[in-house]
Amino acid sequence: MTQANIRPLSGRKRANWIRLRTMIVLRWVAITGQLVAITVAQLIYGLQLELGLCYLAVGASVVANLVATFVFPENKRLSERENASLVFFDVVQLGVLLFLTGGLHNPFALLLLGPVTITASALSLRSTIVLCTTTMVIVSILAVAHIPLTTQSGEVLRIPGLFVFGHWVGLIIAILFTSAYSWRVTTEIHTMGDALAATQMALAREQKLTDLGGVVAAAAHELGTPLATIKLASAELLNDLKDQPDLAEDAALIRDQADRCRVILHNMGRAGKDDVLLRQAPFEAVVIEAAEPHMDRGKTVLMDIGMDPQTRKEQPIVLRKPEIVHGLRNLVQNAVDFAASEVWIETRWSETEISLRIVDDGPGFPWQVLGRIGDPFVRQRSRAQSEGSRPEYEGMGLGLFIAKTLLERSGAQLRFANGPEDSPQPNRTGAVVEVTWPRAALVVETSENRQALGHNPQFNL
Repeated sequence: MTQANIRPLSGRKRANWIRLRTMIVLRWVAITGQLVAITVAQLIYGLQLELGLCYLAVGASVVANLVATFVFPENKRLSERENASLVFFDVVQLGVLLFLTGGLHNPFALLLLGPVTITASALSLRSTIVLCTTTMVIVSILAVAHIPLTTQSGEVLRIPGLFVFGHWVGLIIAILFTSAYSWRVTTEIHTMGDALAATQMALAREQKLTDLGGVVAAAAHELGTPLATIKLASAELLNDLKDQPDLAEDAALIRDQADRCRVILHNMGRAGKDDVLLRQAPFEAVVIEAAEPHMDRGKTVLMDIGMDPQTRKEQPIVLRKPEIVHGLRNLVQNAVDFAASEVWIETRWSETEISLRIVDDGPGFPWQVLGRIGDPFVRQRSRAQSEGSRPEYEGMGLGLFIAKTLLERSGAQLRFANGPEDSPQPNRTGAVVEVTWPRAALVVETSENRQALGHNPQFNL
């Protein structure tokens, strides 16, 4: 799965996470509360309720729960339509019960917000709009039409009309705000979860490629001596068997195949080098390794390797972590995608920090999203928009988020900006990405760097 194929989970998919048993348990809780409220209102406070109709409304929920319990399996996952239907039924049932018990004069009218919150947090935007509209219609009906609450003495319990209007306005606002807030927060949570999952996938893929390259490099290293021995022995046999052409031909074949094995292992080892020696490397080598896949894509990538002139400290030896390589590679890819013709990679280091700047001569970051750079942009682009803006780009919408997340895990801080139009350096007016590490978080200590590395350990694959 590529990063471009990762999309946030829609409400339709999130609805499939909810078990029918969860909704049944919640409904039993609601039924118990309704029965207690009706009984207490009748026996303790002496309210004259339409008990038959009230118990009929509650009984409808009981029957629906019993049917769902005995007909469907306990571990059934609800689809979008099934979940929306259950919540719609609960809203209507609660609306009927409130109609029989005073409408908006009943303080329990606030419970209508419960199904709205469930809808906004679990279902799609369309289902949320439908349920919210239905709830607002029910609230409006209850404001003007209901069976009033009457005491045993015949007194009608009602609040002033102005308070009823205020109650109605408050419920409408609460429905809109609660649903919008719940839907937005839930969407953000799932979007961030999807993006973090994509980040973990990218890091795992980079780690697997690194480990695979390490296995090949280690194999080439370990088999080098046996192959050299085979070649030497076969060459001696070839000299001793000059008077026996058949056996000499076999010895020559052994020598040639040993050479071929060495060439194959050497070529395979060039694809990845992660033995003990190269788990640490000069900072310049790590940057070049990250940028190398994008240096031959039709844009000029210029390296500016330097040091702080005030400290004149030698180039640091840093940990060659997969997250650093992959994060920098994504940043370079983004710069190459948007650059008109050139990309500059500048590195600097001092006594306290190591920094890297990636600058291109493209249009820069759009001002309307500059403050959100690094967030998971996972909205789908239209094909025309993608092809028109950058035809070579495959739509890696999570690239900057993945790069930011991986590099921050290594201790870096990232800053995104656009180059000034009056920059003293020509053409460097496009997007600017600056990555800064504390030196202690990245550099291998000199004493550790100079100690014996030992044998290459085996990979646990």
